[in-house]
Amino acid sequence: MSSEKVYIFDTTLRDGEQSPGATMNTEEKKRLARQLDSLGVDVIEAGFPAASEGDFEAVREIANIVEHAQIAALCRATDADIDRGWDAIKGAKYPRIHTFLATSDIHMRHKLGMSREEVIAAVKKAVSRARGYTHNVEFSAEDASRSDWEFLRQVVETAIEAGATTINIPDTVGYAQPEEFADLIRYLRESVKNIDKAVISVHCHNDLGLATANTLAALRAGARQVEVTLCGIGERAGNAALEEVVMALHVRESYYGLKTDIKKEILYPACRLLSMIIGMPIPAYKAIIGGNAFAHEAGIHQHGIIQNRLTYEIMTPQSIGRPPSELVLGKHSGRHACKQQLDSLGYKLSPEQLELVFEAVKRLADKKKQIFLEDLEALVLEEVYRIPDKYKLKYLCSISGNMAIPTATLKMEVDGHDEQISEFGVGPVDAVFNAISKLVGRHPKLLRFSINAITGGTDAQGEVTVKLEESSKTAIGRGSDPDIIVASAKAYINALNRLARKQEDKVWARV
Repeated sequence: MSSEKVYIFDTTLRDGEQSPGATMNTEEKKRLARQLDSLGVDVIEAGFPAASEGDFEAVREIANIVEHAQIAALCRATDADIDRGWDAIKGAKYPRIHTFLATSDIHMRHKLGMSREEVIAAVKKAVSRARGYTHNVEFSAEDASRSDWEFLRQVVETAIEAGATTINIPDTVGYAQPEEFADLIRYLRESVKNIDKAVISVHCHNDLGLATANTLAALRAGARQVEVTLCGIGERAGNAALEEVVMALHVRESYYGLKTDIKKEILYPACRLLSMIIGMPIPAYKAIIGGNAFAHEAGIHQHGIIQNRLTYEIMTPQSIGRPPSELVLGKHSGRHACKQQLDSLGYKLSPEQLELVFEAVKRLADKKKQIFLEDLEALVLEEVYRIPDKYKLKYLCSISGNMAIPTATLKMEVDGHDEQISEFGVGPVDAVFNAISKLVGRHPKLLRFSINAITGGTDAQGEVTVKLEESSKTAIGRGSDPDIIVASAKAYINALNRLARKQEDKVWARV
């Protein structure tokens, strides 16, 4: 018996981007959208076009470049939102309007100020208007898991009658329990008279740590679309993680009888790309993709793995695109080898971009003996996918030690002009940050500073992440370099560039 297909609806660029510190600029969203398209997701929710001019432009540009996936625009159940959403995605090969309205009593009473009758009328009007633009319409009953089941049935029937072809049942606040959520899906399948005309979708949040469990329970009960994000990022505690749901269905296909079109060997590169874009390291104990997911330290585990990997591994690193860290490039490698490795990681670069990365590989090879896949990924982000710089580091000299006053001397390009300065600090990083702040005339508050080794070895590149706050705006910056002081300067300057970009944009407020 062949397995049924589950549609993967990725909302990393919409719900995921709403998580604190995960804001992406348009170029970063486009890069991630291309990666999601290569990954094989069925639907990419590109954003909330009515939220801001920036969101609208990002959704419009994504709609124009994605080749295979459907592009969804999230819209409130209003004429203005739906019209704006369609304007943003009408250039897509496969556009989808996704409109929503809350159906729980607590939301209707305290947020909407609407009666049940008014909600049903609004749902009918919104879906009908969306259907006037496209046959591909999704309706979400926000806070469905806390809604009255009989009222929810009426709303779902109304949405389908008005033309919705996908009905999403969100566990908006992560309140549901797996069997309870499965019972709700079964109830809707059995009681909604026209349910055969729509695909049931679920969107589960992780407030109680049950997002993936609830999603899988809903699939067992008959749902056939899941709304997920890479690494599970999203509002509050996040969403169901795409990689967890996909690999659960793959590893336990005989149990679920379900499959997806996801190219599983691209899962790890896609999650790594997201991590580098938003400047948030993947936790070591993160399921599927964490640094310890395939690590074995206990003696009995190591013995079992040596005898047969199946004793303690239910999947292989290679199955998710996580090859062993081994030497891939060096100072004598050519452009072809560089391109081959980039292709294997899912990066499709133009000849000009490839040349930038290749030259960076050569420079790095002069500093360290071995260049690993993780190094190559870091170089791609450094050389190709950084936002246009208002501030650029030209050179840096740092002096430190227990017999010297920490001092930083640096030269930067500021708005096209070279400037240089020396400054002191309590340590080398403090001196560098003080010098940069004084030179550019900005003094943001440092909220977070973290450093990780990209690979093993004393010559590993350091990957630094900083979070800055200035005038109630925050920005995350990252930088990598074999010299951790230089990496720190790059990260700080990257965050300053992001803050400058936010000030230049007219509207970034999220509704």
